[in-house]
Order: sequence, then C-alpha cells, then structure tokens
Amino acid sequence: MRENHVKRRLQRGEVCVGTLALEFATSGFARIAAAAGVDFVLFDQEHTGWTTDVVRMLLATSRAVEFIPLVRVPAAQYHLIAQVLDLGAMGIMVPNVESVEQAELIVRSAKYPPAGRRGAGFGVAHDDYVPGSVPEKIASANAETLLIAQIESTAGLENVEHITAVPGIDVVWLGHFDLTNSMGIPAQFGDPRYLAAVERIAGAAKQNGKTAGFMASSVGEATAMLERGYRCLAYWGDIWIFEQALRAGLEGVRNAVAPKVVRT
Repeated sequence: MRENHVKRRLQRGEVCVGTLALEFATSGFARIAAAAGVDFVLFDQEHTGWTTDVVRMLLATSRAVEFIPLVRVPAAQYHLIAQVLDLGAMGIMVPNVESVEQAELIVRSAKYPPAGRRGAGFGVAHDDYVPGSVPEKIASANAETLLIAQIESTAGLENVEHITAVPGIDVVWLGHFDLTNSMGIPAQFGDPRYLAAVERIAGAAKQNGKTAGFMASSVGEATAMLERGYRCLAYWGDIWIFEQALRAGLEGVRNAVAPKVVRT
C-alpha cells in the first residue's frame, strides 16, 4: 500500500480534514474532491445502500489522486470490512461500536496475521495489481490501514476509554445524532449531558494516544470541535454541501432580480 499520510499526520498530532460522500457516486467525484483539497473522503455504505460494485468504482477512481479513500461499512462484520479493504480502501469506519470485543473484531478483520485474520489476496485492487513480496505487502497493509470506531450510543460512551485503548484502533469518532438519540435528547447538542460526552470522548482519545473524530456541518462547528481536541474532521457531506450552495446561489440570483424599491 502507498503511505497513508492521514494516519501519519494524525499520529503526529496534526489535523486532517475531509468530507463524507453519500449520494454522488460518479467517476468524477474523486477529482472534484481532490481539487477542493480534501485530506480524505469517507465513502458511506451505512446509509446509502451502495453496493460493492459502486464502492469498487469510487475507490478505483480515487487511486489517481492524493487523498486517502476510506469506507464506512454497515456493521462490524468480517466480510464487510475485509471486502472493502481488498477493493482498495485505505481505512474503514465502523458504526456503533459499543464494546472492546467489537473493537478487537474490527482490528482482527482488517489486519493480516499475526495482528489479525484478514484473508490473503494479493495482486488485486488493494495492492494495485502488482507483484511483489507478500511479507512486505502484509507489513505495509497492517501499518497503513486506518481504523475508525464510531461511538454512537450510551453503551459505547460508557466503554469509550476501553474501546480507545484497543491496539489497532486509530480514531474514535463521535456520532453525534445517534448518540443524542441514544441518550434520549435527540439533536439537543447544547444539552450538558451531550457536552460532557463530547469532552469524555476527546479525553479518552488523548489518554490513549489516539485521535478524536467528528463530522462538522459548518466552519464554526469545526472550529469549536478543534478547540475541544477533535483532530480528524469531515466537513459535512456531499448532499448537504450541494443543497446549501445551491440554495445560497438561488437566493442570491432571486434577490438580484427582485423589484427595487424606489425611494422618493
């Protein structure tokens, strides 16, 4: 595998900013995102229903650009994790991680022996179809693959310190909508209980030498989360960015052509 510069930068304590892709499954998406300057793109399978054929195309078109392609799989299951890695993902996000056992399953599914039990397939998409030393490829894949565990429930929050401590987990990601749903305070992001959870997840990451992650819907929200110690940030997703930009443009044009009030 090529070097995962996002993983390296996060390990050095730097900030990485990317985006989430949920709707625009096109061959041009990777180049558009790269031109915008993303560090990573997280292609979502949890909420999109994207099949492996769609993900294969998105990952293949991402290989020509510099950002790091990641995939959020639907669940913590071996075949879901190992398959997208074989298709060329350089990391995965797993939703709703609630226990050490789940975190350990993620690591085992994503890494080759002796660190895990990922099935061996070489000369395929993940190693660019090229020959080479299998031991070197195994060592490279184990070192470069980025593993993200989402904390999205009260159970995950209660175990977050232990989940974050699992060797091989690189990022703990706050799933803020699902977490507030689980807490009985849906989308109440000013609630003191939610704000305490934000601090707890960031503290668990810092305590274990890992990174806290979050999807921000605005520059202001991203700035606030940076101040709280979150260093792996997705700036929103393709659906909402498109809608927001289109709405702003339409309103601007309509305001420009609206009848002017003549003052006397």
